[in-house]
Amino acid sequence: MSITNDIKLLTKKAIENLYNVSVDETAITVNLTKPEFEGDYTIVLFALVKSLKKSPDTLGNELGNYLTENYKELFQSYNLIKGFLNLVIADSYWIDFLSNSFNDTGFGKQDTSHKKVMVEYSSPNTNKPLHLGHLRNIFLGWSTAETLKATGNEVVKSCVVNDRGIHICKSMIAWQLFANGATPQSTHTKGDHFVGDYYVKFNDEYKIEVERMKAEGLSKEQAEKEAPIMKAAQEMLVDWEAGKPGVIELWSMMNSWVYEGFDETYKRIGADFNKVYYESQTYIMGKNYVDRGLQSGVFYKEDDGSVWIDLTSEGLDKKIVRRKDGTSVYITQDIGLAVDKYDEYKIDESIYVVGDEQNYHFKVLRFICEKLGLPYAKAIYHLSYGMVELPTGKMKSREGTVVDADDIVDEMVNIAKQKTEELGKVKDFTEEELSDLYETLGVGALKFFLLRVDPKKKMVFNPEESIDFHGFTGPFVQYTYARIKSILRKVNGQWSMVNGQQESLFPLEKEIIIQLEQFPSTTEEAATLFDPSKIALYVFDLAKTFNSFYAEHSIANAESEEKKQLRLMLAQLTAQVIQTGMHLLGIKVPERM
Repeated sequence: MSITNDIKLLTKKAIENLYNVSVDETAITVNLTKPEFEGDYTIVLFALVKSLKKSPDTLGNELGNYLTENYKELFQSYNLIKGFLNLVIADSYWIDFLSNSFNDTGFGKQDTSHKKVMVEYSSPNTNKPLHLGHLRNIFLGWSTAETLKATGNEVVKSCVVNDRGIHICKSMIAWQLFANGATPQSTHTKGDHFVGDYYVKFNDEYKIEVERMKAEGLSKEQAEKEAPIMKAAQEMLVDWEAGKPGVIELWSMMNSWVYEGFDETYKRIGADFNKVYYESQTYIMGKNYVDRGLQSGVFYKEDDGSVWIDLTSEGLDKKIVRRKDGTSVYITQDIGLAVDKYDEYKIDESIYVVGDEQNYHFKVLRFICEKLGLPYAKAIYHLSYGMVELPTGKMKSREGTVVDADDIVDEMVNIAKQKTEELGKVKDFTEEELSDLYETLGVGALKFFLLRVDPKKKMVFNPEESIDFHGFTGPFVQYTYARIKSILRKVNGQWSMVNGQQESLFPLEKEIIIQLEQFPSTTEEAATLFDPSKIALYVFDLAKTFNSFYAEHSIANAESEEKKQLRLMLAQLTAQVIQTGMHLLGIKVPERM
C-alpha cells in the first residue's frame, strides 16, 4: 500500500471519529504538495466541506490536529492554504521506508490484479521488413505486457503475422516477373528485405502499366483496375485461397525467407512472443463465422455475391466481410483470430496494439463479435497509438520510403558509438565490451524515445535528439545508473542499518525517497492506462533528482557514518528502481559506461 492510500485511510478514520460520519475513501483526494508550499502531501478539502458542513479552515485545522496528534509516527506537522491541508511527513517514516526497501529486488511489483490478458503486437506483413512504425508498436506492446505482469496479471504476448492477402501476392508476382530465380542467399540479402524489394518493384511496374494504359485512352480508374500486373496478383490470391499447389509452394518459400529476417530483428531488439498466430490459418475460422452470420441474419449478401454487415444504426456504416470472389478481407481473419484467442486461453481481456488509423476497424470488429453473440466481444480493447513520422514527413511502404527497423537500429548504435567516444570514458573497455555497450545504448535510446511519448500522440523521431546524454533520453538514465553502480562498487557492499531515530533528512535526500516510494503506484498507473510513458517520465525524473542530490551531497565523505549509510541505501534503491523501471520499458542498463 502506498503512502497516499495510508493518508486516505487515516483521513477517513479521522472524519469518522471526529464527526461520526462515514465517507468513502474515493471521495478523499490526496496529492503531492506543490513545491511552493511547505509540506509533502496535500488533502484537498473542498469535496468534503459540503457533506461535513464545515468551513475549509475549520475542517482543515480539526483534521490536521487529529492526524498529527494521533499518528505522530507518520505526520510531523501541517499547514492550511486556502482549502488545502498540507501535511509534513516525519523524517523517521521515510528513513524506515528506505531501510525496509533498499535491498528489495522486487520493489515496485505488486499483486494488484489477477486477470488473464493477451497483448497482441507487431502484426507484420510478410511482404516487407519491419520498419520504424513497427518499432513503436513492438516497444509499446512489449512494455505494456511487462507492466501488466508487474501488477499481478497473467499475460500472454502474442503476434499475428499477416501472411496472406493481396499485398503478399504482389511480392510473389513481382518475384516471378523480375527475380530470375534469385534468393536471399544468392544475393546476400536479409530475407525480409529481399521480399520487400519485390513489393516495391510491383508498385513501380504497376505505375508504369497504368500510365501506358492511360496513354492508350483508358481513364485512370479503368487503367488501375485493368493493369495486367494487378489482375495477376488478384488471380493469384484466388488461386492461393483455392490451395493451388504451385502458388502455395511459392508462398511458403517466400514467407520462410521473411520469417528468418523477422526473427533476427526481434532478437536484436529484445522482442518475444508466447504465441504467434498466422492469418493464413485464422481467416478460415473467420470465413466459417461469416457463413454463420449469414444464416442468422447478422450479415447479408449483395447481388454480386459479396457479404456485408450494416452498422448504420450503431453510427458506423456498411462493412464488407467477404469479397464477391469469395476471398477474405482483414475483418474476416480478425473474427477468426478473436475466436482462436478465447478458445485457447480463455482471456479476460484482449489488447490489440494497432495504430490509430485502424480505430474504425476495431469498432466494427467489436460490434460484429457482439452481434454474433461471442462471449468475449466486450473483452476486445484497441490500444490505439499515433503514427511515427520522420523530420522529412510520412513514410510509404509501397514507394520504398520507409525507414527499415534494421537500418534505424544500425544508425542508433553508430550514433551511440560516436557520442560515447566523444566522452572518452571507455578507454579500458575491451572490443567486446564496447560492442555490447554501443548496442545497449543505441537500442535503449531508440526504445526510450519512442516510449516516452503518450501513445495516443503522433510523434516525430529524431535519432540525434534521442541519444543526447544530457536530455530526456534513455542514455541519460543509463548513465545515471552506471554512475550509481560505480559508487556502490567502491564500498564493496558494506552496509550497516539505519533507523528512523537517526539524523534528519536534507531536502534532496527526502525528495528522492518520496520519489522512490511512488514507484509502485507509478507502475500501477502505467498498467491501468496502458501507458509506458508514465514509467519513462518517472525514471528520468528520478535520475535527474539523484544527479542533483549527488552534485550537492557527498556519499563517501558524508557528514557522519549514519549519513553515509543512509545515502548508500538511497543510492542502492535508486539503482534498483531505475533498473526495474527501465526493464519495464525493455531497456538494459550498463553496469559501467
